[in-house]
Amino acid sequence: MQNIAMNTENTKLNIRPIKFVLWLFIVASIMLFAAFTSSYIVRRAEGNWVEFEMPSMFMVSTVIIIASSLTMHWAYLSGKKLNFGSQKLGLWLTMLLGLAFLVCQYISWQQLVAEKVFFVGNPSGSFLYVISGLHGVHIFAGIAFLLAALIGVYRNIAQVKNVLRLELASIFWHFLDILWIYLYVFLLLNH
Repeated sequence: MQNIAMNTENTKLNIRPIKFVLWLFIVASIMLFAAFTSSYIVRRAEGNWVEFEMPSMFMVSTVIIIASSLTMHWAYLSGKKLNFGSQKLGLWLTMLLGLAFLVCQYISWQQLVAEKVFFVGNPSGSFLYVISGLHGVHIFAGIAFLLAALIGVYRNIAQVKNVLRLELASIFWHFLDILWIYLYVFLLLNH
């Protein structure tokens, strides 16, 4: 009986550091994007700022990432209910929507180039490329979390680890969703 209690306590202790590291990464990411958005406002006030149309695909990518949060939540709930078929489907859909988001970001960059807005030239374009590109890098990290969760389901890992992987993927993916909505609204209001 004491062995079971110690194993349960060890499992709890092993889970907390992983979540803590994830939350540290999220806080660091928030600080990074806060620095970029505040720099955007300060630099814009200095002048020499080229005005241009916001890429229309940003709106499409916003809808896609919101839909991906819904599929991620569905996968998470399915995993907790031991409905592994729905969990797999939800994770695959979330991953596909994440990839669709990245495609939309690429198309958005093509729209910017068509408007003669380049990475180098004017700070207004540079900020847009950096902010959306950095978020895209975070999406790649989110897809890695999704892959880890999918691999766990396909390998039939223990349910405690399955739920942990799902929870970590879910926390990070929802963070990415909220972050993009913030960035999109920020860019719309300050563009």
